Amino acid sequence: MPADLDMLKTIEQRLLWLSAWTVHNANNIRPKEEGAVKVGGHQASCASMVPIMTALYFHTLKPEDRVAVKPHASPVFHAMQYLMGNQTREKLETFRGWGGAQSYPSRTKDVDDVDFSTGSVGLGVAATAFNSLVQDYIAAKGWSKEMKLGRQVALVGDAELDEGNVYECLQEGWKHDLRNTWWVIDYNRQSLDGVVHEGLWEKIDAIFKAFGWRTVVLRHGVLQREAFKEPGGEALKQWIQACPNMDYSALTYQGGAAWRKRLMNDIGDQGDVSKLLDKRSDEELDALMNNLGGQCLKTLTDAFDAIDDDKPTVFLAYTIKGWQTPLAGHKDNHGGIMNKAQFADFQKQMGVPEGEEWETFATVDDPDALKAFLNDVPFFSEGTRRYSAPEVRSPGPVWLDDRELATQAGFGKILDSLAKSKSDLADRIVTMSPDVTSSTNLSAWVNRRSLFARREVSDTFKEQSIPSTQKWEFSPDGQHFELGIAEMNLFLLLGQAGLAHSHFGERLIPIGTLYDPFVMRGLDALNYACYQDARFIFAGTPSGITLAPEGGAHQSVGTQLIGMSQDGLVSFEPAFLDELSIIMDWSFDYLQRSGENDPDERTWLRDETGGSVYLRLSTRPIEQLGPRNRDDEEFRRGVVDGAYWLREPGPNCEVVIAYQGVVAPEAIEAAGRIGNDRRDIGVLAVTSADRLNSGWTAARRARARGHSSAMSQIERLMAKVPRDATLITVTDGHPATLAWIGSVAGHMTAPLGVEHFGQTGTIPDLYKHYQINTDAIVNAAQHLSAGRRIRLAGKV
Repeated sequence: MPADLDMLKTIEQRLLWLSAWTVHNANNIRPKEEGAVKVGGHQASCASMVPIMTALYFHTLKPEDRVAVKPHASPVFHAMQYLMGNQTREKLETFRGWGGAQSYPSRTKDVDDVDFSTGSVGLGVAATAFNSLVQDYIAAKGWSKEMKLGRQVALVGDAELDEGNVYECLQEGWKHDLRNTWWVIDYNRQSLDGVVHEGLWEKIDAIFKAFGWRTVVLRHGVLQREAFKEPGGEALKQWIQACPNMDYSALTYQGGAAWRKRLMNDIGDQGDVSKLLDKRSDEELDALMNNLGGQCLKTLTDAFDAIDDDKPTVFLAYTIKGWQTPLAGHKDNHGGIMNKAQFADFQKQMGVPEGEEWETFATVDDPDALKAFLNDVPFFSEGTRRYSAPEVRSPGPVWLDDRELATQAGFGKILDSLAKSKSDLADRIVTMSPDVTSSTNLSAWVNRRSLFARREVSDTFKEQSIPSTQKWEFSPDGQHFELGIAEMNLFLLLGQAGLAHSHFGERLIPIGTLYDPFVMRGLDALNYACYQDARFIFAGTPSGITLAPEGGAHQSVGTQLIGMSQDGLVSFEPAFLDELSIIMDWSFDYLQRSGENDPDERTWLRDETGGSVYLRLSTRPIEQLGPRNRDDEEFRRGVVDGAYWLREPGPNCEVVIAYQGVVAPEAIEAAGRIGNDRRDIGVLAVTSADRLNSGWTAARRARARGHSSAMSQIERLMAKVPRDATLITVTDGHPATLAWIGSVAGHMTAPLGVEHFGQTGTIPDLYKHYQINTDAIVNAAQHLSAGRRIRLAGKV
């Protein structure tokens, strides 16, 4: 028995009270007209986690350990931080309210020491495994000699195991020799809508063992194990283990008398069992039957203390949802909350006087002893554990001189050039891809910088002198993670690598590649990574329908809109190599920024806060424009701000063509044809509809707040266009990506783009079919804008 068990029991009761009170208070301070949803699930779900979190945080964990707390355990987490002085009473009093503690632990929204945001169930669980891989990567580089390897711990709801990304993560972890990862499953056998299926624990046990994990089943607490040693105890044990989940839950809710009646009916006619039951009052019998492994501090601390290696371990901790509250065991307790009468009884049971509900040491017999104990708890000994790392400067844009090349190929050549350099930036880059490394032009980088693994694995083809373009060796020095095909894993690993500066105090520049259509397959994990404020770059390629022969399955339509709408992410779609070079150089700096929220009054974008970057690239080679002045600040600034005039409109402009991405040749050719008969044609090269749109809406908000001179990039550009001119927008993607530009200054707009699944064929075939080719642009000008008839207009 740990010497601190009595103190742990005291802390356990304080956390049970403070978490329950936080939820109860939140449910009773919101006026009805707010329409606030009652915090039902928290009150029951968090109670079952109190012993587990007490044992972990106040006995087992060290400062280098990181924990993902299951979403509905947030009141316990906030109560724990409040007890330690890392959370304020004000924020607990406004739990789930404006400015208050978050419903689910949030790295970016909460003030206390959250390691992983866990609002989207399942993702925070898998994030711990990927954080362990990132920890191994940093440790292998030897950058920090004082770095201690910590355990990456997830507190998991049993219903979270329904999430498919959990099992994708298990497989990836097995491939990469995962270690230092603990998952503690709160096996209360209840989910939002009911009770889990019988025998689930056996499936969980088998799955984890298949992937090389150690499984520890914590089914019975000390009281139960001691009772099993008594005469009749074996029969009781067999009954408990055979009892259906639904029955066990119902009896838990009903209490000691119901337990006695059922046990007497089922096994009480056996003399020894009857004696075992008779020697206990109803209250004692209820305590015995509720003494599951996950609710017993000694069982938990003993189990945690027994692990002294780095093998990934899952603890299946049997618990009771709503433990020690009037809601315990009821199948509706996820949505249920204690009413005022129930809570009054609960408060009396806990011994908390009225008026002292927020007192951290209320009911504690020896506050000084508890304070002294808390001051020595290892996990909290170093305070909050948010680190920082110095920025790594970019050596500047990598210029390419190819006359014809695709942006995807250009991306690969830029990385290859960096790989050949000896810059600090190149050494901090870590790349990753879901089984598409070679087809997304990362091969050259990998050939030079190799693949990462904790143990060296040689290239058999190289050893046996078999010719191959891929010279891939695994070693601790490698800088590329080769992942399986699951895009969820890609974005989870990008997210955790993009938090290395905060978790481990070491800067990484994570870069991922994937097929652009499959951004949507990893969208939940991408959103999760951005919500955590992770910093990374990813390239989606090929864009649009340019991979024409592959058909609709490999063509992307709506990804531009994802790039525009995703918070924490800036998206670009360059057409030319110079643009790509400028954008990548800017991105290396942008993802390392951590400034305040003040906008840049030139663009009204909040660039100083930094964020992640999405590059939408293409496999379609296009002819590069003639020599440009790469040192032209206006050009470089326009590329980064989102658009610049490739052909500036004259005073009598009748038509403006605004394009984004790989349709640049069609737009430029159309402008030449239209210009034979129409005056002062303008061509707007859009590199980022996302930044243009964000700046526009931000400037409008600024004007509403009194900044009358606020003007965004797109407003400055469109101010040069006569009001009666027609705007034709065109992109290899959804037409809504650029259609909004017509609203900036009230221009008639013809948006051209792709709205349906692609066909199989050549690029000219598909561009003609979807009306984004040169003829379609010319015909839009012919029929939608006033002026002379355009000669040589083709047929769509």
